[in-house]
Amino acid sequence: MPATIGRMKRSEKGLLTPDNCVVALIDHQPQMMFGVAGVDRQSIINNTVALGKAARVFDVPVVLTTVETKSFSGNLWPQIRAVFPEQPAIERSSMNAWDDKDFVAAIKATGRKKLVLAGLWTEVCVTFPSVQAIHDGYEVYVVEDCCGDVSQLAHDNAMKRVIQAGAKPVTSLQVMLEFQRDWAEKDTYDAVMDIVKTHYGAYGVGVEYAYTMVHNAPPTVFPKYVIPSATSHK
Repeated sequence: MPATIGRMKRSEKGLLTPDNCVVALIDHQPQMMFGVAGVDRQSIINNTVALGKAARVFDVPVVLTTVETKSFSGNLWPQIRAVFPEQPAIERSSMNAWDDKDFVAAIKATGRKKLVLAGLWTEVCVTFPSVQAIHDGYEVYVVEDCCGDVSQLAHDNAMKRVIQAGAKPVTSLQVMLEFQRDWAEKDTYDAVMDIVKTHYGAYGVGVEYAYTMVHNAPPTVFPKYVIPSATSHK
């Protein structure tokens, strides 16, 4: 459950808070990932799932959207679906999510003017809505480590373009820590540490070490691995 009860309101002064932004995850689908090059694709999956979990922890509204699911791109990644099992994705035909009235309506319905956005590919599915959302008065934050493109050049040029348009580049970890802000905020502390230990590599290993060796906490227990049973394919 989101940790909203007892949560102190974070100061803004130009920073993201759980109360002032909406997260949009755009076209994290298999066919779009196939074309990504120059970036570690596994990291994109990992970071996007971490961002989604952080949004859940801090009760930040999330808009999911997909493009041409049946005819080209495939389903939303199951890793993201597991984070948002009950939330449908807005299906589009347009490359630019900002051309889709249902997507824009979902963003507007949150009443929030800070848009935290990630997607595939950076030069199209991220750049197009970023530029136009900024034109329409939104403050856009592009979560760069949840994005990718057909080449490093394409990704880098897309990031330059959105930055020149006024977008702010951030990472998934930065967004989560900006939401948390104060380690004394115990309502979300354990959930944030769980995301860190699960998704953020050496940082997570360091947290596990401090928990167990310094504070004498019991080791983290992850779900037991169960080998899937064989199924017949006829």
